[in-house]
Amino acid sequence: MREEDGDASRDAVEVVVRESYGRLVAYLAVRTRDVAAAEDALSDALVAALRTWPERGVPERPEAWLLTAARRGHLDTLRRRTTAERALPELARLADEHAQAGPASTVPDTRLQLMFACAHPAIAPAVRGPLMLQVVLGLDAVRIGRVHLVPATTMGQRLVRAKAKIAAAGIPFAVPEGAELPARLGAVLDALHAAYTAGWDEAATPDGEPPGRGDDLTGEVLRLTRLVVRRLPEEPEARGLLAAVLHVHARRGARRDGAGRFVPLAEQDPQRWDADLVREAEEHLLLAQQAGVVGPYQLMGAVQSVHAHRAVTGRTDHVALARLYEGLVALQPTTGAKVAHAAAVLAAHGSVPALAILDALAREDARSAGYQPYWVVRAATLADLDPAAAGAARRRAADLTHDPAVRDHLVRA
Repeated sequence: MREEDGDASRDAVEVVVRESYGRLVAYLAVRTRDVAAAEDALSDALVAALRTWPERGVPERPEAWLLTAARRGHLDTLRRRTTAERALPELARLADEHAQAGPASTVPDTRLQLMFACAHPAIAPAVRGPLMLQVVLGLDAVRIGRVHLVPATTMGQRLVRAKAKIAAAGIPFAVPEGAELPARLGAVLDALHAAYTAGWDEAATPDGEPPGRGDDLTGEVLRLTRLVVRRLPEEPEARGLLAAVLHVHARRGARRDGAGRFVPLAEQDPQRWDADLVREAEEHLLLAQQAGVVGPYQLMGAVQSVHAHRAVTGRTDHVALARLYEGLVALQPTTGAKVAHAAAVLAAHGSVPALAILDALAREDARSAGYQPYWVVRAATLADLDPAAAGAARRRAADLTHDPAVRDHLVRA
C-alpha cells in the first residue's frame, strides 16, 4: 500500500464523518430502534473503511459503502445474541437494501425523527439536548459538557443511560403531532441552539483558510434548522430560531480581520455581513411574529435583528436590546440569557445595574464561575469601577477561552 493511498482513505473517511455522520446514525437508529447500536455499527464500519480502502481504493459512493457495512455488521452482532429474534427479519432485509445505492445524497435524511425520539418524555429533560448533540451532530461528551456547564464524565454517563432508555422503552422514531409536539419541539430547538453556540465558539477561521470543525457544525445546524422549518412551517419558534441563526451566520466573515485577529460584534464592519442571509432572517422573523405568540427564540431573533439594523442606521439601540433580553430572561432564565442581559444593561444603563445582575447570578448559580462569557461581561462592567478586579476577570475569561484569537483579544484588552 502506498502512503498516499492511506492518506486519501483517511481524508475520505474524515469527509464522510464531517458531512454525513449524523445522517448515517439517524438512518440506522430509526430502523434498528437502538441509538447506541447504530453508533457502534457505524464506528465499526469506519474502522473497516480505514483498513480496506487503502488496499481497494475509496469507493465511488463512500456513504453507501459505510451504510451497507454498518447494517451487515450490526446484523452479525445480533445473530450472536439470543434475544434478537424479533429484530432479525427487518435487519436481514436492510442488510442488502441499497447495496447498489445511488449517490450519497439518496440516503434518506431521518435526523428529525431521531431528534424527536431523543426529546421523548421518557428521556430526562436535562439530557434530551445533550443526547441530540451527540447522536445527531457528533459532538463528544467534553464539548457537550462545556456547553451545558457539566463535567464531561457526568455527561458521558447520562448519555449512555439515555441511549439504553430509548432501546428499552421502545420509543418511536417519529415527528409527533398534536399535544405532544410543542414540548418536544422546544427540546429540539434548544439542542440546535446549543449546537450552534458550540460551533460558533470554535469557528471563525481567517479568510483564505479551510473551515474548521466549528464552521462545519454551524453550517450543519443551519441546515437542520431549515429542515425543521420546512417540516413545521406553522411553528413560530422554529422560525424565530432560524432567524437568529441566520443573522449570526451572516456575520461569520466579519469576525476576523485580515491578520486573523478577533473582531467583537460592536467593532465589526456591517458591510462585511451577508446581506442575503440578513434578508432571509428578517423574512422568517416577520412570519414568526404574525403568529401572535411570543417565545424565547423569537426574542433571540429580534435581538439579532436589532444588531443587524446597525448596517442601516449606523448605531445599535442598546435600550431595545436590554428590554428584549429582560423578556428573554423572564421566559427562559438560563445562565447565557442572564449574562447577555447584563451586557445589554451595561451598554444601555451603565455599570452599576449590570453588576447587580451579575452578582445575583453568581449567588444563585455556582456554574457561572466556569462560564466564559460571564467573566467577559464582568470585566467590561468593572472596567471603570475597579480596574484591578476587571483585569482579574479578563484573565479568568482568557483561561476559559478555547479560541486562540479570542484569547489573544482578551489578553490585549
